Amino acid sequence: MSKKNEAVTPEMASYGEIGGFWDMHSLIDYCDQTELPALEIEPTARRRCLVAVDPDLLRRARQIAHRRGLTTECFINLLLEQRLHEVENCVS
Repeated sequence: MSKKNEAVTPEMASYGEIGGFWDMHSLIDYCDQTELPALEIEPTARRRCLVAVDPDLLRRARQIAHRRGLTTECFINLLLEQRLHEVENCVS
């Protein structure tokens, strides 16, 4: 085995460091350290939908989600679920 194939990936503390490392190196030099991912496809998994959202509403939702430690997607889904529940149970 050549020295090139014995390369060891260094520990990195941030995505920036990881990106910088791979900008300067080739995966070919590290292929012996990789493994195939185990993937399972869940037929009932959520599907993503594209929905136009007012930019100001999205900005506000992102800010609130961040303050609550949630992803924007999770926060919007929770908010939508809550509001739909209120509307569905509203007596007209």
